[in-house]
Amino acid sequence: MCTCLAFYNREQTKMFSYHSLRDNRIELVRASWSELTISISDVSLSDEGMYTCSLFTMPVRTAKAYLTVLGVPEKPEIDGLTKPAIEGDHITLTCITQGSKPAADLRWFRNEKEVKGAKEVNASGKTFTVRSSLQLHVGRNDDGVAYTCRVDHVALTQAPQQATEVLEVHYAPQVEIIHSRAVPQEGQYLKLECVSKGNPSPDPVMWTKDGGELPDLDRMIVEGRELTFTSLNKTDNGTYRCEATNHLGTSSAEYVLYVYDVPTTPPPSTTPPLHPIPPDSTALLGTHASDPTVTGNRDPNAVGQHGTDHALIGGVVAVVVFVTLCLIIVLGRYLARHKGTYLTNEAKGADDAPDADTAIINAEGNHAHAEEKKEYFI
Repeated sequence: MCTCLAFYNREQTKMFSYHSLRDNRIELVRASWSELTISISDVSLSDEGMYTCSLFTMPVRTAKAYLTVLGVPEKPEIDGLTKPAIEGDHITLTCITQGSKPAADLRWFRNEKEVKGAKEVNASGKTFTVRSSLQLHVGRNDDGVAYTCRVDHVALTQAPQQATEVLEVHYAPQVEIIHSRAVPQEGQYLKLECVSKGNPSPDPVMWTKDGGELPDLDRMIVEGRELTFTSLNKTDNGTYRCEATNHLGTSSAEYVLYVYDVPTTPPPSTTPPLHPIPPDSTALLGTHASDPTVTGNRDPNAVGQHGTDHALIGGVVAVVVFVTLCLIIVLGRYLARHKGTYLTNEAKGADDAPDADTAIINAEGNHAHAEEKKEYFI
């Protein structure tokens, strides 16, 4: 809708109307002495341009306005998707939208997370064709993933245009065996579940034991992917294999079963007996020295106290032994330093004396002579 404000007379208005209403899509909405308003329906790109409102006075007055027409982009299309895709394939998804002005923006989403693609813009007259490519190395994690191409444009005021494709990826199976018991024992119930993931689904699966068929189908029940042992025994020991196959390959998993003996000693009861059992007199006689209930009301921690006493006694003995060894070492060193031959005064003079009295006199003389040989240092 266009509005021109001016002062017109009746002839001027008719002349404007005559020239403006040649296109049936252009309609004069309002005409007054001060205003002319027109509207254009079914606007196309050809309506874009300069519009002039003229006031036929002396001199003539004009006002101009440029009309810009936006090109609404078409709904995008995704090409290049092959169904189904095979794990390991390289595919290229291409999103195309046409008729946008200005050029639209294309965005890729993997589920709800945006991923980056390669954009290409080509002009086609007044509008633009936009392409965006996304290269994928297809894996099993892409199975069931939705890839969305979204168009963002200024003309899309309410909601963006978008297209979505869901990938279907075929891949070889992958097998895992899950067991219901960690330590299977004789007589117990055991279930082995063969969990296989593949597309197409590898159903059914095959169970074998030690490379051959299952020996006892009465106790070994196969239901779908599960192998159930109703009552285990030692003959069930062996290697069990689960195998799954589809048109892309085969996968298997093994479980080594070893059946343990049932424990002969029952676990202690956690509930007290209903009727107390009287003690056996013969047992009391045999355990009189060790049973604290017979020797009286003794400390329940008596064993720990005896352990402490023994430790104390051991420490005292160690100290005594250490002191004894030290004394022996000191005494040995003392005796070693004073070891030799010692002579009495009589013996010192007995070498040249005819009798004992003369020996004593000679010894005293030698002693005096020794005193004379002493030297003093100052």
